[in-house]
Amino acid sequence: MMEKNASEGPACSPEETASEFAKVPTAEPPGEVAVSESTREEQVPKPQAPAPQAPTASTATKPAPPSEDVPSAPLLLTLEDVSSSSVTVSWEPPERLGRLGLQGYVLELCREGGSEWVPASARPMMVTQQTVRNLALGDKFLLRVSAVSSAGAGPPAMLDQPIHIRENIEAPKIRVPRHLRQTYIRQVGETVNLQIPFQGKPKPQATWTHNGHALDSQRVSMRTGDQDSILFIRSAQRSDSGRYELTVRVEDLEAKAVIDILVIEKPGPPSSIRLLDVWGCNAALQWTPPQDTGNTELLGYMVQKADKKTGQWFTVLERYHPTTCTISDLIIGNSYSFRVFSENLCGLSTSATVTKELAHIQKADIAAKPKGFIERDFSEAPSFTQPLADHTSTPGYSTQLFCSVRASPKPKIIWMKNKMEIQGNPKYRALSEQGVCTLEIRKPSPFDSGVYTCKAINVLGEASVDCRLEVKASATH
Repeated sequence: MMEKNASEGPACSPEETASEFAKVPTAEPPGEVAVSESTREEQVPKPQAPAPQAPTASTATKPAPPSEDVPSAPLLLTLEDVSSSSVTVSWEPPERLGRLGLQGYVLELCREGGSEWVPASARPMMVTQQTVRNLALGDKFLLRVSAVSSAGAGPPAMLDQPIHIRENIEAPKIRVPRHLRQTYIRQVGETVNLQIPFQGKPKPQATWTHNGHALDSQRVSMRTGDQDSILFIRSAQRSDSGRYELTVRVEDLEAKAVIDILVIEKPGPPSSIRLLDVWGCNAALQWTPPQDTGNTELLGYMVQKADKKTGQWFTVLERYHPTTCTISDLIIGNSYSFRVFSENLCGLSTSATVTKELAHIQKADIAAKPKGFIERDFSEAPSFTQPLADHTSTPGYSTQLFCSVRASPKPKIIWMKNKMEIQGNPKYRALSEQGVCTLEIRKPSPFDSGVYTCKAINVLGEASVDCRLEVKASATH
């Protein structure tokens, strides 16, 4: 009986682990190590698992291999990585490989609280790092590795703490679209459909609140997916305005985003309007703001006028902010009505407030009283504003003398040469236009040299200017 118990042995014996291989996920070594493993398979014959036998006295009393034949425990067993479906471990070769040489390593797993060790591969692997894949979320197990020679497996190296397979935690983040970072404005009756993307692992839990309270499920519907949350209101009402807060949680981590929604409609008309005064072609109006602004601020008022004869309305002021105004340029003899609309982001109010009385623009008896006109006296004695300038000329080429004079009434112009008048001489031509006096001397000769004088005379006085003209004789060779 004692021998039978000894043959069954602990659950971690090589025979039992080989039979339980199909129950565990597959293990994959790194790529470069896998190449060395395939090479090792060509060179080293595959170890055969002993056929299961009924426990007998001979197997129960089979002597254990000498300690020099089996390798010692691997060194520095380290947990490299744990994901949501795999685990990777590495280790260093043992100090003692055994006299028969090392055939590989056996990686075994045992569920926490259990006693059965199951190998991760069908045969020993000649690698010092292995990845066990296809693990289920929530698994919690112990892990150990043993070095194997042809004489058997050596003592195992075991991790101190059990390994827990769980999904990687990623802190939640909410990405609010740009157009929702400011107040989101909708009109009454329109649809509100907000899609807010977020991220986080495992799948976050999303909740919405409206002004700090839970959503009204009869008016607002919410749907949350793996990567976004949708808030939907089929027909928005003014009561849906306010602050909506989205909270996304992953375990103890959370992220929040706030979205302000404003539902508006057209404003009501001004409460009252009255005609303050009418004078000349002007009329003064005053009105009171509307009782209902449409759940938003007003952009102003639009003021219109209508002539009693035609009844057509014409806009006088648009988006006018004060509540008093003066309408000018009204036509004399006409009677006018006035009306005022309120305006906000939705547009003008559906109705307007109209003045009850008409503004009559009376014809006033205006007598013109022109003031006596005093004619200004522009009389002025002659004075030269531009004098004559000395001039040198060449014989045979006509030359001109210029000066300008100012006087009122128009002065008489007299040209003189060497104090002698030259009027009527065909050799000279005198012109006077707009106060500019010109004397043209046709084909002068040295005989025409001398002092020329221009004299201006009117009833208020006279003035004169002089210049010297020199006609140089051409040189003879």
